[in-house]
Amino acid sequence: MKTEFTLAQLADPDFACSNDILRKCVHCGFCTATCPTYLELGDERDSPRGRIYLMQQMLESGAPAPASTVTHLDRCLGCLSCMTTCPSGVDYMHLLEHGRAYVEETYNRPLFDRGLRALLALLLPRPKLFRVALRAARYMQPLKSFLTGRPRAMLEMAPASLPPASELTARRLHEAKGARRARVALLAGCAQKVLSPEINDATIRLLTRHGVEVIVPQDAGCCGAMTLHMGKEASGRAFAAHNIRVFAREMAGEGLDAVLINTSGCGTTVKDYGNLFAHDADLSLREEAKKVATIACDITEFLERIDLQVTGEAAHLSVAYHSACSLQHGQKIVDAPKALLRKAGFRVADIPEGHICCGSAGTYNLLQPELSGRLKARKVANILKTSPDVVAAGNVGCIVQIASGLELPVVHTVELLDWASGGPRPPALGGREGV
Repeated sequence: MKTEFTLAQLADPDFACSNDILRKCVHCGFCTATCPTYLELGDERDSPRGRIYLMQQMLESGAPAPASTVTHLDRCLGCLSCMTTCPSGVDYMHLLEHGRAYVEETYNRPLFDRGLRALLALLLPRPKLFRVALRAARYMQPLKSFLTGRPRAMLEMAPASLPPASELTARRLHEAKGARRARVALLAGCAQKVLSPEINDATIRLLTRHGVEVIVPQDAGCCGAMTLHMGKEASGRAFAAHNIRVFAREMAGEGLDAVLINTSGCGTTVKDYGNLFAHDADLSLREEAKKVATIACDITEFLERIDLQVTGEAAHLSVAYHSACSLQHGQKIVDAPKALLRKAGFRVADIPEGHICCGSAGTYNLLQPELSGRLKARKVANILKTSPDVVAAGNVGCIVQIASGLELPVVHTVELLDWASGGPRPPALGGREGV
């Protein structure tokens, strides 16, 4: 693809990077076949190829982002399915990040839109505030029938009740049972700590049972993904820089074999910390970012390294495994979760159209509820074709999204693995017959 950036623009590392990315695109159109929004809308501007054109024009112009371009960039899920499909290796993820940061910097959004995004950026990365907001949402449920669009979507996504905060993640050190085989730090996350604390609990139990010492740094917070995906680069980088320093301290102490993440949306971002701070003026932060990114691991990646011991108690259940976009497209982890579930005794079914996003995508189901709802319905219909007993996924956003449209239990992969190796039955399974 031919580009025409000025020399002054190319002096900026972000523009130079986007220029290199754009020049790799040959407009072959393979990406359109796997883009969820293009499949739903059939509009070229809602395909990766179309958005690449729009971002090129926007960035080269140096002018404020046009409203029409913002509309189509906002509709992008950031699922990265196009990167899996692309034969030319176009780095759409980093181009989209630059495009959204440029929109945030130059475009004056309508007041309601601006306020809603600011509210989400404030609440979601901060567990205490998020918990208060969800409790308040319960009292606002009677207003739901009078609302439409995004306000209604936010109330519909609010859970009827919240589980108590985890006692395990409130402790820093969790010693390995038996001889210590490894020492890891667990990113406990932000929204996940509020919505599904049982995921972290299952992770800690499973690891310590297999001889892994787990550190839960009490001052670690949001990885930065949530605000970075909304184009709020300064906020996202601040969250990321804080976590980098926290994990660097742990590495400098007794050392770490891995920084573990059990929310794949966070994992994709943490693994990209080296790129995020590649041009930072703080040289020590650059180096620490690289080190953290190098040892960052999805929980299923790490579990592949150890000999998973199973009891057989949870065998014979049929599991529909939903591969989160951030795991299969962002981190290229496809087989490990399914192999672990099979090793644990579960019958694993591949979901038709498994490469298509469920519509969660961070804050997408709150900011684009209509399109998100269509993708959720598509995902649920495909899940039901496999006639499963339970659905498993590796990202809390996907779990909440799919569970809101399905009567079957939806759990994290690690909850099933914990159960199969001697841990408690996942709470979502309840006392369901045959499950």
